[in-house]
Amino acid sequence: MYLNVYQPKLQHGKGASGFFRFHRGEAFATALVMSRMTRKFVAGIERFVGENDIPMIAFTKGQRKDDVALDYYADFDQEEGVVFVGKAQEKASVHRTETRRHPESGQTYPWLVRSTAMVNHYYFYCIDKDFGPFFLKFCSYFPYTARLCINGHEYLKRQLAQRGIDFEPLDNGVLSCSDPKQLQAICDHLSAEKIDRLLRKWLRRLPHPFTAKDRQAGYRYDLSILQAEFALTQVLDQPVAGRVFFEQVIRENLDVGRPDKVQLIFNRRVQRNTQGRFRTRLITRDVIPSLHIDYKNTRIKQYHKEGRTLRTETTINNTRDFDIGRRLQNLPALRQIGFQANRRLLDVQKISHDPALGETAFRQLIEPAVVDGQRTSGMRFGDPAVLALFLSLLLFRLLPNGFSNRDLRKQYALLLGKQPDVITPGQMTYQLRRLRLRGFIVRIPKSHRYEVTDAGIRTAVSYATSLSAILRPLTATNSTKPQSDNETLPKILRKLQRLLAEIPELQHAA
Repeated sequence: MYLNVYQPKLQHGKGASGFFRFHRGEAFATALVMSRMTRKFVAGIERFVGENDIPMIAFTKGQRKDDVALDYYADFDQEEGVVFVGKAQEKASVHRTETRRHPESGQTYPWLVRSTAMVNHYYFYCIDKDFGPFFLKFCSYFPYTARLCINGHEYLKRQLAQRGIDFEPLDNGVLSCSDPKQLQAICDHLSAEKIDRLLRKWLRRLPHPFTAKDRQAGYRYDLSILQAEFALTQVLDQPVAGRVFFEQVIRENLDVGRPDKVQLIFNRRVQRNTQGRFRTRLITRDVIPSLHIDYKNTRIKQYHKEGRTLRTETTINNTRDFDIGRRLQNLPALRQIGFQANRRLLDVQKISHDPALGETAFRQLIEPAVVDGQRTSGMRFGDPAVLALFLSLLLFRLLPNGFSNRDLRKQYALLLGKQPDVITPGQMTYQLRRLRLRGFIVRIPKSHRYEVTDAGIRTAVSYATSLSAILRPLTATNSTKPQSDNETLPKILRKLQRLLAEIPELQHAA
């Protein structure tokens, strides 16, 4: 979460003028009195850094502040404290004075106006025993607005460690946990009150631009939501299958950014006059693709994280998009919208098949297995003997009385280019056993004949089609020079797509 830390009474010129004139007793609210306050605040920061031996870092333009922070966090060995202070010039909204002239008397007087300026900002990178790493950024110019950035996953990890619950961390997440119910309960109890207490705790420890007398007079900081991210992390037990699954999701759901589908995801009615941006984008960084869906100022990002999880993140940049106020006490309502958007996206998305199950079935096919205490070898992909077996099953599918050892031996030998007498009955018994233990054939009761099962015919079609109709032509295309200019790579890929599309039809017909 990225939170705005502001003084409610000082957001407009009248309030700022009243602060200096009626609270501080100044004749006017001028740039001079503001600069005195600024110098005192900056001097307090420098004194705090020097007395506590805290590194002061000047950020350069374009430098990633989080990368700098990671190095300092790694060397910090205390339970909590200020790790370092960063300094950078950034644009900020400030109060400035301009000279105006009275229309009747002609006398000049200072007048406060809201403006922007490039001023120094001080980043306090800290570690809290309950929330973990966070930073609080102060603008060094009146009214000294700040930003608080926290990470709920770091809060979760700290709470799990304090409770002695074993877990396996993930970058910006948790990969596994010995007590998932307790983990979810900790997430649910991260409330606005706890975040507010974190701010108050560190405002007491860090240099403060306002004095104790100012705070007693009601000039206290409040919190509002600038950006909130709500994530759903689904851990996959087979990372390779997860990547295949996500790529299939991307291919078949590039239209989820359309207004008619966005309104299903966010449960908001989208009409012709609804202003905002509705789109789907596919962004690839290195070799990692991610799916982005925009709704007004809100974005959903979906990607395969660290090769282990499917991550769905809803980032709300303007709470007004959902008719919710920005104050931190609106966090429960915002959480509900964010998490429901994640779930609804998964409900809206569709795929034609489950690649995770396909990966499992493929591994079970090609690897050795133990069935009912009996070990059977794997059906290696590309093995001529295995291909001959599956092609034989296709021939025997329609036989009313099944097939025997001799029937299989004759077709098997023919497909391998051998004479049937070269292959012994014992060798065919071995192959029949492999097919039977894997459920591809069943023995007809009280006989020595076999029938091909539905699983056997589906596997035979998939195996033979993918090997003979797709992989071999594609490999041949890569290893030989095209015969004509028409035989270009795009044309070859279109042929490949047509073949892929025909596979389900072949399975259904079989």
